[in-house]
Amino acid sequence: MRSKLTAGIIAGLLGGLVFGMMMQIMKTPDGKMPMMGMVAMVVGSKSLVVGWLYHLFNSAVIGALFGWLLGSRVHGYGSGLGLGALYGLVWWVLGGLILMPMMLGMPVFASLTMAGMMPVAMGSLMGHLIYGLILGAAFVWLYRTVAGRSETRVPEQGAGVARRA
Repeated sequence: MRSKLTAGIIAGLLGGLVFGMMMQIMKTPDGKMPMMGMVAMVVGSKSLVVGWLYHLFNSAVIGALFGWLLGSRVHGYGSGLGLGALYGLVWWVLGGLILMPMMLGMPVFASLTMAGMMPVAMGSLMGHLIYGLILGAAFVWLYRTVAGRSETRVPEQGAGVARRA
């Protein structure tokens, strides 16, 4: 279990770096600050450094949860990418549409219902999907290659049961 958590944390940080760069480039609807500034506001700060630290902390925790909850279901890059994208979509709903607006004093699904916020919602969706894809692919690479594991499913003769190679 420990190596799945470690692979998830590192993969989450890798995905979080890319997603964070996207949020650093994307602007709020008024064009006054990067989206990473809104992340900082969740924890009561205006500092982009604080926003980055909070974002990367969440990326690591979410990655660890991926390793713990889904790591045993990831058997290769196909399943890693598929589960990662689905996981990113789930976190877009939970984090981007429910938790973040609530923590900023806005109604849930605000980015889908408030005027001018649709670009924020779509940017967030793309960022979460990209995060999930990177998380899934990096998890496979880290767990298999770096940890020296071979978690491929190989059907046994006549049994249709998976075994470790």
